[in-house]
Amino acid sequence: MTMLRNWGWFAAILAILPLMLGAPGSFAVEPSLPANWAMGMIDAASPVKDRIHDFHDLLLWITAAIVVFVMALLLIVIVRFNAKANPTPSKTTHHTGLEIAWTLIPVLILVAIAAPSFRLLYFLDRAPNAEMTIKVVGHQWYWSYEYPDNGNFTFDSYMLDEKTAVEQKMPRLLGVDNRLVVPVDTQVRVLVTSADVMHSWLVPPFGVQVYAFPGRTNETWLQAKKEGLFFGQCNQICGINHGFMPIAVEVVSKEKFAAWAKEAQTKFAANRSGVDGTAVAQTVAQ
Repeated sequence: MTMLRNWGWFAAILAILPLMLGAPGSFAVEPSLPANWAMGMIDAASPVKDRIHDFHDLLLWITAAIVVFVMALLLIVIVRFNAKANPTPSKTTHHTGLEIAWTLIPVLILVAIAAPSFRLLYFLDRAPNAEMTIKVVGHQWYWSYEYPDNGNFTFDSYMLDEKTAVEQKMPRLLGVDNRLVVPVDTQVRVLVTSADVMHSWLVPPFGVQVYAFPGRTNETWLQAKKEGLFFGQCNQICGINHGFMPIAVEVVSKEKFAAWAKEAQTKFAANRSGVDGTAVAQTVAQ
């Protein structure tokens, strides 16, 4: 009976395993949103995120190989060198070959990880041929966006209240009143700074995370490869409401973006930025 109960638990675990692994169908969600009980990272919406996925998969295989190797060594020790199978243990205290191996193998593993890691860091650092620039300013507790290349306007982006979010069918704590709008298939330079304390501009579908420091401008870039609405959040502890300053990026066609930018120049005319294109260019040069 005990064995049957144990097999019953095993069968139950196998039954729910597809749900734990994020089986398709039952938990279908928008590409930019996480799924309940899913595993893995969110779907990629940019070349940077694609490369992050590739690097993650490489590390997963390396880690799995290390786990299998260590487990095999443990099993060998348990089977061959237990007190019954090996009543007279070896008194060897030094072995030159083993010492070289356990020093050299970890070094080779780290080198194998370092090479693609440095390539990825260099790739996501900045876009040398950016087609447009956007400036992001973190505040307690909202974001401001400036478009120096598209009319030099600026606007604030606040989280929607719960009632409005429900009416607009936005995900809880992620909907905003004014979204950051960018054109698809366009390299966008993103300059990030802060007006008060340290924030973090994080948009997982694009593989973008950059810290916002007062008095300092950091640079990153994004290039959306598909249209849609993508979400992020500040993940720095920047104060009591740090969890309530979401990021919503709307990716549209280049034609729709040109029309939106023209309309936004009028809509946000009162908020016209004091940072002109020359100042932004100087910031990038620094």
